[in-house]
Amino acid sequence: MKKTILLSTMFLGSLVFAQKGIIKGGDRDAHGCIGSAGYTYSQIKKDCIRTFEQKIKLKEVATNGDYMAAVIFSKNMKKAEVFVKDAEGGSVILTRSGRAKAWKNGGYVLIPYKKNGYQLKKDNIVIYQ
Repeated sequence: MKKTILLSTMFLGSLVFAQKGIIKGGDRDAHGCIGSAGYTYSQIKKDCIRTFEQKIKLKEVATNGDYMAAVIFSKNMKKAEVFVKDAEGGSVILTRSGRAKAWKNGGYVLIPYKKNGYQLKKDNIVIYQ
């Protein structure tokens, strides 16, 4: 009888211990954002965000929209943070100079497209719109 109780206690204890590693939220990044809950850090907002909840979303051109990009603007519209799948660190910060209509950084350029949309180009090739 004592053996059964001891084995049962050990079994239940191991189950509880094993489940602690499965709990969502155990994967916080350096900024405290929980990746398993869909959060990533925004340099412009200085907070954890969910890119799929952002108002401005662009579809990848090459895959007919299989991949999405999200765009966040600074309050003064001088900077744009673009979340794309191939960006190191998850996002690229683009800057607009003066009264220019484009935000740029390296080979990336974000420009207004149609009435309320945007196009993201990389090395002068449209990759999202």
